[in-house]
Amino acid sequence: MPAPAPDELPEGSQLAALDIGSNSFHLIVARYEHGELRPSQVLGEKVQLGAGLKNGRLEPDAIQRGLDCLSRFSQMLQSVEPRRLRVVGTNALRQAKNRREFTEPAREILGAPVEVIYGREEARLVYLGVAHTLADDTAARLVVDIGGGSTEFIVGERFEPRRLESLQMGCVSYTARHFADGRLDRREYEKAYERACVEVSHIRKAFRSKHWQECVGSSGTLQAIEAMVTGEGWSEGGITRKSLARLRKQVLSHKRVDELSFSGLSEARRPVITAGIAITEALFEVLEIEHMRTSRGALREGVLYDLLGRLRHEDVRERSINAMQQRYSADTETAALVARRARMLFEATREPWRLGAEDGELLERAALTHEIGMAISHKHFHRHGAYLLRNSDMPGFSQGEQEDLALLVAGHRGKLKRELLDELGGDEGERLARMVGILRLAALFKYVELLEDLPDFHLGARREALALEFPAGWLAQHPLTWQELQQEQRAFERLGLALSFS
Repeated sequence: MPAPAPDELPEGSQLAALDIGSNSFHLIVARYEHGELRPSQVLGEKVQLGAGLKNGRLEPDAIQRGLDCLSRFSQMLQSVEPRRLRVVGTNALRQAKNRREFTEPAREILGAPVEVIYGREEARLVYLGVAHTLADDTAARLVVDIGGGSTEFIVGERFEPRRLESLQMGCVSYTARHFADGRLDRREYEKAYERACVEVSHIRKAFRSKHWQECVGSSGTLQAIEAMVTGEGWSEGGITRKSLARLRKQVLSHKRVDELSFSGLSEARRPVITAGIAITEALFEVLEIEHMRTSRGALREGVLYDLLGRLRHEDVRERSINAMQQRYSADTETAALVARRARMLFEATREPWRLGAEDGELLERAALTHEIGMAISHKHFHRHGAYLLRNSDMPGFSQGEQEDLALLVAGHRGKLKRELLDELGGDEGERLARMVGILRLAALFKYVELLEDLPDFHLGARREALALEFPAGWLAQHPLTWQELQQEQRAFERLGLALSFS
């Protein structure tokens, strides 16, 4: 990639991160000063997007609640450049089949895309946020984050997560299942507790106490529980097994959720806290936790620090791409050659094809991983590579970014199947279709460049067309390339583009 501009992140720049959670939306705005981030605005609002998830679809009321919240938050973002804002969506959006009904208007409101992230990526970012609030020591720590729809578990040291997991259990989803009517029923509490124990038992081997020296809780549910047990005098600091047991007993002495009144329990948190206590008790039991302290760092802080890394060219996504190359023994020399050719074609077409800087980065990453499928089989290696990119844990990448990478690799050679072309429909698909065309040409030329220097050739790009002009006689001397370009003409037609060469 071209060298970054030295002033890309000048002193005083404002950065922002927005966490679109299943229960609450959280925004943080910070100023970059003397190499550090100094928070200037922190906002949180209970939206309960996850409560509006029915049969895998977000209901219109929930979508509107979310968009109304984003409209209010947008006032705090007017002084933040869109490229210095990162927005992530978690479990509710992961599950919603109609997520675009929310993410597309959200992008219009915020001026930045909503990145729906996988559970393990959420866990990585949570750990990053927590780690920046703790002492920089070498002790291994377990970090737990109970969200509205999922719970994240991370074992790490300093700023490096070692084990990551995300389970489908959260205070909003458990409330809907066990306490939807607001009644506090001991039998339902036991069901919620036992259900959580079963879920956590699946990861017990990797996350139990022998793997860490301290336990840290993150975000609102665990912070509320800590405030409740310390406020009642049941713990001098943090959450303990005994204080949890006393809290559960006190909570279940009431008949209804709206009767609960504890120091540290907000009105917004009250409806979901009982489910949160049941999940927390299960964690303590299965993972052998005796004491947990909480941290003010959470997902939004992790997203902010990850964004800072990207802007300072310390992008974890580059490490993920390198790891994929190594894991599947990719030919890095050939991959780099294709990436350079793809970059050249991108620069020639970006203006007429209306491609942005992020498209160039995506294209380059696709080029660097286009052969990883050969680790499975040379036949249809592009399809194998697409599967690996779509289904691997790739730190730093959103769900959408992995899907786009997979799509480019799937389309970079061979016949363009109908289902692939269907994915390339619409305005968003038009952009990706052009990038598929670029990658196909870059990969075509690699077979020449591995044997000899590819001559300088002229590129002419228009809105719907690309013209290649080679030195006189070169194509006649390379009949195989001429034949392949003829085949690419037909592929380009299916992409909605015209390819000519001479």
